[in-house]
Amino acid sequence: MSAVRRTARDERSAPRADGVRGVRRALTAALLVGGGLLGVAASPSPSPSPSGGAQEPTEAGTAFRTATPVRLGQEATADASTGDYLYWVLPLDSGQRATVKASVTLPAATGRHAASTWQLDVYDGLRRRQPCMYGTQTGTAAKDAATIDLSCTLRPVRSGADQWGNDPLKGAYYIRLTVTDLAQEDLGQPVRARLRAEAKDVGGAYAADNTLAAPLVPGAGTAAGVEPEGGWSGAWWSDRWLWTAAGGLLAALAGIGGYRLTRGAGRPGRVPPGT
Repeated sequence: MSAVRRTARDERSAPRADGVRGVRRALTAALLVGGGLLGVAASPSPSPSPSGGAQEPTEAGTAFRTATPVRLGQEATADASTGDYLYWVLPLDSGQRATVKASVTLPAATGRHAASTWQLDVYDGLRRRQPCMYGTQTGTAAKDAATIDLSCTLRPVRSGADQWGNDPLKGAYYIRLTVTDLAQEDLGQPVRARLRAEAKDVGGAYAADNTLAAPLVPGAGTAAGVEPEGGWSGAWWSDRWLWTAAGGLLAALAGIGGYRLTRGAGRPGRVPPGT
């Protein structure tokens, strides 16, 4: 009799155990799928490297309208004189956080009379000066220094912003390098500048609901028509869709699992019909 009772209990508990195992398998699968989607969404995309046939710029413009176009990953060089304004322009798309680095090879120390201060500025397509999140934007070179290095990491570029805001928007970005403090006797001495810009894709964490009708690219000058190698990104897509899909999937599977855990084993098999 006891064996029969154990058998009956085992038969009643078997559906519940199967249900628990099924819920565990479903939750495990949901976590794996959700983790994969979130991993894809969170993984940063490196900036595209310049194509092998692209020639790196060897000169710089002297004004906004004559800025020399440069692409992400390229190293631009320019021979100039102290006191010149050097301009480059590059395209930045939504979700990119760019870092611009510049290095200036100074004249021989024997021909210089005092220290000099150099500055690296970045302007967007509306020629609004953009602040740096971090980096050495202004630096002073001692009289006997051979080089000076500057850098500027911009805020992430957004697809849209309020009219009163100063958020960086996708389009052309101007880079200006110049000396701001120099002895009068040192003006006109030869220098050599090197510039390189890289960008990290920070994804939908900085996406905006509103978007620009067109990138901020001037219609005239050397910056007219500049764009990334793969073209400008679309207005509607960001990896926030992956986060939303993963969250919805996890919520649905959690609801199914909770229902299976709380519904019980059903009607006992030994209860007569109609009871």
